[in-house]
This record gives sequence, C-alpha cells and structure tokens, in this order.
Amino acid sequence: MFTPFIKQVTGHQFSARYMVFLYWIICSICIAPLSAQHTVKTGIEVLIEQDFKTIEGMRVGLITNATGVNSELISTIDLLNRAENVQLVALYGPEHGVRGDYAAGDKVESYTDQSTGLPVYSLYGATRKPTADMLEGVDVLVYDIQDIGVRSYTYISTMGLAMEAAAEIGIPFVVLDRPNPLGGMKVEGSLVEPEFESFVSAFPIPYVYGLTPGEVALMINEKGWMDTEQKVDLTIISMEGWTREMTFEQTGLPWVPTSPHIPHAYSSYYYVTSGIMGELGVFSEGVGYTLPFQTFAADWIDEQDLSEAMNALGLPGVYFRPIVYKPFYGRDQGKTLRGVQIHLYDFEQVELMPLQFYFMQVHHELYPEKDVFGISENRWNMFDKVNGSNQVRLKFSREYQVKPLLERWRSEAEAFQQESIPFWLYPAND
Repeated sequence: MFTPFIKQVTGHQFSARYMVFLYWIICSICIAPLSAQHTVKTGIEVLIEQDFKTIEGMRVGLITNATGVNSELISTIDLLNRAENVQLVALYGPEHGVRGDYAAGDKVESYTDQSTGLPVYSLYGATRKPTADMLEGVDVLVYDIQDIGVRSYTYISTMGLAMEAAAEIGIPFVVLDRPNPLGGMKVEGSLVEPEFESFVSAFPIPYVYGLTPGEVALMINEKGWMDTEQKVDLTIISMEGWTREMTFEQTGLPWVPTSPHIPHAYSSYYYVTSGIMGELGVFSEGVGYTLPFQTFAADWIDEQDLSEAMNALGLPGVYFRPIVYKPFYGRDQGKTLRGVQIHLYDFEQVELMPLQFYFMQVHHELYPEKDVFGISENRWNMFDKVNGSNQVRLKFSREYQVKPLLERWRSEAEAFQQESIPFWLYPAND
C-alpha cells in the first residue's frame, strides 16, 4: 500500500521484501512513543521486577478487576498465574466484577473464571467481606485495583473489608499500588460522621482524599478503622516514579475503565463534580449519553439561561457550555434534555465537589417552583450516605446556598490532609 506513494516521492521502485521491512519500521516509529512514555511503574510491575519475592511459594488469593493490568495491558491474573514461583488459587471480584462487566449496583455471583479455571468469589453479592470458606487454602491476599480517589467509589471499601478478613484469620495482605488519578494533593469535602458510615462512605476520610490505595490501606491499618482489634500483616508494593502532583496522563500508563461510566482517566474528575447530585435522581449528569458525569441537565431547563448564570459565578478553572442532548439509555432515554456541559480547564484551581451544589443553587434561583429535595425524598438516604452526613442536605435545602457549606468542607479537608502526611509513600515536588 505504501509503494506507489514512495515511488512518487523518491522516483524509485522497491522490492516487496524491502517494502515489508519499511512498513515494519514505519509501524515501529508510530507505536514506539506509546510504550516509551511510561514514567511510572505500578505495584504489579515492581513485584515482577522483584521476581515475586513477597509472595514466592505462597498460595495467592487475588482481589482484582479489569483494571489490574501492567503497562502492556496484560492482566495481573495472567501474570500471577504464569509465574513459576507463585501459586494463584482464587480470585475475588468487587463491584462491577473481576472482568468489569457488571453495572453499578448489580449483584455479582461467584463463578469459575473461564480463562484460568480458578474460582471467582464475589465480594459484591451475598457478602462484601471474604468469608473463612472463601479464604480456605489461601496463604496471602493480594489487592490490585485501579481506583479513582473518591470516597463513594466502593473499591477501597472492599479493600478494607478484605484486610479485616485477612487479619481475623492471620494471613498477610499485599497491596499492589496504583496512582490516584486525582493526584495526591487535591482533597475536598468533609469527613464521614460515624452514624453515616456505609459501603459508600466506609472510612472517616473526605470525599476526595488525595491518597493512593496503598496509602489508604496504611491508614486503615494504623488508625484502627477495621472492625477487629488486631492489625493485618500489611505490605505495600509501592510504585516507582509517581509523585503527588501527577495527573494520570503524566504517568504514561494506559487507562482501563474502572467501571462502565468511567471510560477515561479524566472521567474521574467529572465523577466528583456531579456524582453526589446524581443520587437524587432529579437531574441528568450525562450518564446514558456520551458524556458521563459531565452535564447538569433536565427537560425543563433553558440551556442558555443556565449557562449564563453558571458562568456568572466566576468559579475558577471551569466553564459551562449550553447543551441539548437525548440519552441513549437509562432513566431519561429518548428524552430531550437541556442544560450545560462542564468544561474543566484548570485542574489545580477548580474545586470539583462544590460544582454540583453551585448548579443546584443556580437552578433554585431560576426555577424556585422545582424544589429539588422536595421531589426526591425517596432518594435522601443514599444522598446522605454518599455525603457521609445528613447535615449537607439539611443545611443546603434551607436556602440553597453553597457558601455556608464551604467553610466546613475546606477546614475538614485541610485537617485530614495534614493528618494523612505520615502515611504518604510518595513525595510532593514542593
């Protein structure tokens, strides 16, 4: 296919063999930058370089999903299963399943993995904590899941319960660490109040907590956040090359969707901007369309009015564009929705979590007859759980003003960040 073009340019005719060679060179040049960009080695890659010494000769239970891959997109399942000095004996799947093929909230059943023939035990079905029967014959539990750095995303909840189960039966727990796509410096939101601890708010950490899975595991273990008196024998296989200011794009690592509606690394940013609001079931946040978590919309909204009002707030790092769309599936399938698309242009400056509350504030000003909390009473329970408190709803619903919430959010986030510093495994460039 390249011969006519090359002859036209050079005036020379080339042999078929030479053309095959030239084609190979061109492809190598095109592909090479993709593999040469990697600046970060994840925990699984470090473990391989260490020849699996931490788990050598042990019967391994692996907690993972589709995101558990190396930089060449080879599954951690396969990497451990092929290792001569490791015996992989069981797999454990969180929400969305081991292969990532279940929707949010779908119950997952235990089954046999077709590729390896290994038993797959669901940690999002009949139980969310590995039982003694599930752990029979397992010498060590290994955790390898890419997270998105948001408290309500349930993978760290699964990790904490698995650590607790390992502590109770006296087996070690190993975390193969991965980057936080929100970085290690952005912390937002207030802490979880004890009476509102749940699977979507399992630990007293802010909504955006600025830690890697390994760092969270250290805090869980050392702070006594497990429902057991004993600590787990915990090992973190740290990354190499990651610093706290890094965006996921700067790591050079490939992104594997962490769940069906987080298809890109930047999707995690938008999840923070609208995910809490989405629990009310009143507005569309773009799920069901091509922009998951990137919109604020409803069929009664005037998109121009909303865009002008949102941009008039002068919020740093974000712009709101008018948008009209029809979701392909979900609650609003086929319905014409109007609103704004969220455009984040300065990640360091923008406060992500408050954006959805600013939207509800402006919406209340434009459409006071549409009392958001008045028409969503049946969804308050999950909204409160995700917020880690009912105080957000109670305070905000009185006047629909964001400002009274900001002081608490910012002060608790700042205090937590200082509290977490002793558990940092990776430096800040500052």
